[in-house]
Amino acid sequence: MQLHYGLNDYKDVDFMAFLPIILPIIVVGTLLVLIALIDLYRHRKTRKNVLIWTLNILFANTLGPILYFVIGRKESEKS
Repeated sequence: MQLHYGLNDYKDVDFMAFLPIILPIIVVGTLLVLIALIDLYRHRKTRKNVLIWTLNILFANTLGPILYFVIGRKESEKS
């Protein structure tokens, strides 16, 4: 029974076969982040907590931009 797996165990895996699955996820995530940052920059005068939303968008990868579009944009409409 082997409890530890080393890097040698991964030498037979074809990582290029996973590229068509992983690449669209990376592209969509990057686009979400860019669009959220552009929207935040354009409306920075009316948004509250711009720094917190910027950090949230950048460091919470896919969830950050989604939260910004759901919660952050409504925040400025109320004021």
